[in-house]
Amino acid sequence: MNIRNVDLNLLVYLNVLIDEKSVSKAANKLALTQPAMSNALKRLRDLFDDPLLVRASGSMAPTAKALALKPEIELLLKMAEEITQPTELFDPTSAKVTFRIMANDYLESTLIAPFITEQLSKNPGINFDILSPSDVNLQDMEKGTIDLAINRFNGLPRSFHQATVWRDNYCCLTHPNNQFLQQSSLEDYLKSEHIWVNRAGWGPEPAVTNKSGKQKLGWVDEALWQLEQTRKIRVFTRHYMIASLLCQSDKLIATLPRRQAKLLTTHTNLVISPVPFQIVPIEVKMIWSPLLHHASAHQWLRRELLEFAKTIADR
Repeated sequence: MNIRNVDLNLLVYLNVLIDEKSVSKAANKLALTQPAMSNALKRLRDLFDDPLLVRASGSMAPTAKALALKPEIELLLKMAEEITQPTELFDPTSAKVTFRIMANDYLESTLIAPFITEQLSKNPGINFDILSPSDVNLQDMEKGTIDLAINRFNGLPRSFHQATVWRDNYCCLTHPNNQFLQQSSLEDYLKSEHIWVNRAGWGPEPAVTNKSGKQKLGWVDEALWQLEQTRKIRVFTRHYMIASLLCQSDKLIATLPRRQAKLLTTHTNLVISPVPFQIVPIEVKMIWSPLLHHASAHQWLRRELLEFAKTIADR
């Protein structure tokens, strides 16, 4: 095959066709007519001597050949984007852009919200779309449709770029009249009633249970399992901010990251005390797709967020 005889735009079309699994949807995404996209698919089939997409269950499914081509095409398009990308620097003061960031409410309140507040007056054309972990999956990140995901991650594909935002320790958040404050031993901790707060890194989170050692409940409970102990959980929640409302009961303890707990005490009469056992500190990371790594706007966002995180590291 002579490369001079190949329309390289066809590779762009094929990449979108595989993603959308629909000629009409791919045409809409590329601002083409449906006949033009159908003609492109015919040319692609002739080029690769393969149907590439076949109708199945009311939609179009990529063939094995198409799936094998997909990573190679993405790599080629990424290289083409880098080669043709303008070298001019990103100017945040005049830019019109929306950044999409995934974070749970711990990081929304302690990092993202103050960062956005600082940007509002300095860079009036920069907007933000904040998504929760249940809104995002790995495929969104791989495609670069989400700029950054910021969380504590247990495992990630090697293709993602990453940087450490900060490390945070745990502490106990309670009402000042909670009996735990009188004698804050491990025994007293285990006798108390607790609020479970945890978030998975991606997608919908399954139901949790504290009745079986086969399914661990999160980082706090994993530390207790190491001591062959379990705590008495009265409330399960996936949202950190609700802990301040629940802790208005003087019977409940929330074991939270210290930055989140300190923020909650600024708006309430709640108090912080040490956790009476060792928990591995949280390492919060930001991750992003290799498709965005060289984009000047994205480089600016990463740099600004990391620098801002340093200014609130000890708050």
